[in-house]
Amino acid sequence: MKVVLRIEKKYIMFHKPSGCITAKSDETHKTVMEYFSKELQEELHPVGRLDKDTEGLLLFTNDGKWNQDLMHPENHVEKRYFFWVLGELNEEKRKQLEQGVFLVGAKEKTMPAQLKIGEKAELQEIEHLFCGKKCSNVVKNPRNHVVMSGYLTIKEGKKHQVKRMLKAVGCYVVYLKRVSIGKLMLDESLQPGEYRELQPEELKRLK
Repeated sequence: MKVVLRIEKKYIMFHKPSGCITAKSDETHKTVMEYFSKELQEELHPVGRLDKDTEGLLLFTNDGKWNQDLMHPENHVEKRYFFWVLGELNEEKRKQLEQGVFLVGAKEKTMPAQLKIGEKAELQEIEHLFCGKKCSNVVKNPRNHVVMSGYLTIKEGKKHQVKRMLKAVGCYVVYLKRVSIGKLMLDESLQPGEYRELQPEELKRLK
């Protein structure tokens, strides 16, 4: 008689901190897997990725099909990011981003995005977001620099896409955080580096 072992499927919400890379292992950089127990490190795989200096919502699972379905380019799952940028955002630039822009080296425009323009601040006012680094380490001569915040929602997953899209309209990202995937919001009670299992109703939002 053949014995079939049933593996319990796991779906994890993780608040990725800045300063670690999305990889199972790496010889030189800290990875997101180091925040999990050894047992979970072997079992879980990240769903998509976030850049080293980007924080926010990152999902993990041992369900390969769910992972593939959620990240498949043809499904156009929305991903929403909160950002602070050096540079001016206005209605003209909002329209450009929402209609799609050409990234450097690309032959086609990005898919239409959604941009919500936020508030202005002095760069030094948001220094606490830079993971202990001084503003001067993030950008040269930070005094008197004005930054703007906002939310950008995209349906693609090109490399460094949010940064490249904002750069295409003359804005330099100094802080970036993913706040949602599809209809699933990051649980803001999770501190960077913390995680929990998804609730059944949260899983439904992703299907």
